[in-house]
Amino acid sequence: MTIRVMLVDDQRLVRSGFAMLVESQPDMHVVAEAADGLEAVEALGRTQADVVLMDVRMPRLDGVEATRRIVAADPGGPRVIVLTTFDLDEYAFAALQAGASGFLLKDALPEELLRAIRTVHAGDAVVAPSTTQRLIARYVRRGTAAELPTAGVESLTEREREVWLAIARGLTNGEIAASLGISEATVKTHVGNVLGKTGMRDRVALVVLAYECGVVGSD
Repeated sequence: MTIRVMLVDDQRLVRSGFAMLVESQPDMHVVAEAADGLEAVEALGRTQADVVLMDVRMPRLDGVEATRRIVAADPGGPRVIVLTTFDLDEYAFAALQAGASGFLLKDALPEELLRAIRTVHAGDAVVAPSTTQRLIARYVRRGTAAELPTAGVESLTEREREVWLAIARGLTNGEIAASLGISEATVKTHVGNVLGKTGMRDRVALVVLAYECGVVGSD
């Protein structure tokens, strides 16, 4: 199956670089490009994409609002990866709250970007322990927590809560399985249960929820 990728960035050279990288992969194809968020939203009305690489700061409509509109229009549709720089981390966190499936720094290695595309296309999310957790913790403390699905959190079993906290710390399914002494298949079942009970969209949303609830925090 070919992963259909949309590139959204107001710099043509940046889009060209990403396009060359994506097109070099046998399982990926660039189906559309956009120079700002509004153009991206409009293009998705005409073109089907699986993954959107979204810049944050752009004219007319920024990446945060564009992400919010894309996810709201089709919650089961394109997965959004926000691309940012260190000085735009607050925008990136806002995009995660808007429904993005993760974010990467623009200077990420090519293989990291490609892996991220495949990861979100498979239904998972990009949560880098060394970066994402720290930034999420920082901006949750600065912001006002949204209305939380406390009933869903309270309904988690002890094992589901352990899996949720492990996700919040950035562990992969394999690492969670090893730490808890269970199979990866069982971990996937627990993850599905946690997502269902909390109403969260993906692992990134579970990480945000864990920090907003105060069950984990930065070191």
